Amino acid sequence: MSLPAVTSRGRNLALLAALLGWMFDGMEMGLFPLVGKDALGEWLRDTADPSKADKAQVDKWYGLVLACFLVGAATGGVLFGWLGDKIGRVRAMTVSILMYSLCSGLSAASQSPEQLAVLRFVGALGMGGEWALGVALVMELWPGASRALMAGLIGAFGNLGYLICGAIAFGLSPNRTAPAEIQSALTGIGLPIEWAAALTSNNNWRLLMLVGALPALLTTVLRLFVPESEKWTHEKDAGRASHWSERDLFGVLVGAGAAGGVIVLWAVPDLDLLLRIAGSLVGLVVVVLGYLYPARGYLARSGLPAAVRGTVLRRMLLAAALSGVALLGTWAGLMWMYQWVGDLPGGKSPDARAWLQMSSSVGAALGCLGGALLCAPLGRRPVYAVLCVLSMIAMVAFYQQGRWYEGGTPPFDATFVIFAGVLGMISASFYGWLPLYLPELFPTAVRATGQGFGFNFGRIIAAAGNLQMANLLAAFDKDYSRACALVAGVYAVGLVLIVIAPETKGKPLPE
Repeated sequence: MSLPAVTSRGRNLALLAALLGWMFDGMEMGLFPLVGKDALGEWLRDTADPSKADKAQVDKWYGLVLACFLVGAATGGVLFGWLGDKIGRVRAMTVSILMYSLCSGLSAASQSPEQLAVLRFVGALGMGGEWALGVALVMELWPGASRALMAGLIGAFGNLGYLICGAIAFGLSPNRTAPAEIQSALTGIGLPIEWAAALTSNNNWRLLMLVGALPALLTTVLRLFVPESEKWTHEKDAGRASHWSERDLFGVLVGAGAAGGVIVLWAVPDLDLLLRIAGSLVGLVVVVLGYLYPARGYLARSGLPAAVRGTVLRRMLLAAALSGVALLGTWAGLMWMYQWVGDLPGGKSPDARAWLQMSSSVGAALGCLGGALLCAPLGRRPVYAVLCVLSMIAMVAFYQQGRWYEGGTPPFDATFVIFAGVLGMISASFYGWLPLYLPELFPTAVRATGQGFGFNFGRIIAAAGNLQMANLLAAFDKDYSRACALVAGVYAVGLVLIVIAPETKGKPLPE
């Protein structure tokens, strides 16, 4: 059926705004792996030799800041999913983008690891919300036959943000742009020399964080030109949006507090290991119950049959587990290559991490398109299973490539960079699959909340795993190649989970 011209224009504008939002999401997520080591190294100095960073403390805080970011994104997915189901996708997405862009810019003024961790957490609230809201908006506005392509574009544009972030870091590298040149340009636009010097110190990490404030410009476009989802408007007119209650957000607050408590358990030194493990398990149960509370409250007030309510909640948990496999593989595996490269011959080059980010981003963008488009002929479940097998093989091979070299350590060279791109292509293919599959699990009234919980709660799982990386590295005597290869075992869990997942190929979005 042909669409009216105005409707077609509105759909295109919504798609453009959402794609830009995901691109900026990618920039936001890609910033810390690039600048984290330089930022933390500025504050965490070796007491025996203050001219050097304390590597053990940098690794510890790198994991903690990543965990705060992931917990914030998980909380934001639930919080803004609730808001999007209550007041509309577009209005909630505007707030979410403004939040993460401003917090990214403010991170440039951080003076300690603690300040950076807090700002990354608050900014991630908005970033996690934007993913859920943008996916719901695009999938509801575009016809069913286009969903696979839309899902692939969602993942591809997120990785385009990574690529842009890496390219900016590459262009600002001391190897091609002297800090004095950048300072001169900054003072030329009116910045005091002290500010310019601070922004360009330690490989320009503050300047790169400041770039993260750019998405704030997108909010004007969203508010003025992007139409609301017709499906959500129909739900609102039918009175179903009114079943969402502000008091249910207390559960999200409790869940976020429990997630923060888990981080504290692993941050405080010299705590008993059993206490940490037991506290973490209790904390994760509280997080699950707290983050599910808004959906449970809505479903109880909606008048839906008990069987339907149970199906929605079970699918939220399934979505979280499926997402958690992919996210844990990424954040506790792939993302640590930015730390590993510094230990490799030639890996201390200021360009090393930028090259890795650009290569893995190009590969990931291609992988996202492929992971989504293959679902049309092959089905959702078979594609997920194949991605688990290939990701396991690719990650083990990448981190064990030192076996091919004398001495057991690979050099940072063109082969290493290309290999990173291949790993990115395979392991990131899930991020084309997930935005296709998750919306197909939930009806319109709870879609933003359901998929927001599903995808972003996976970040809690990733955060819990990421917190263990410092301990895992210590157990393997700081050998990234063995520790990160072990993380690849998480994909075996995905093979088990997909067996119980429903196949949604060829079915319309649930109403």
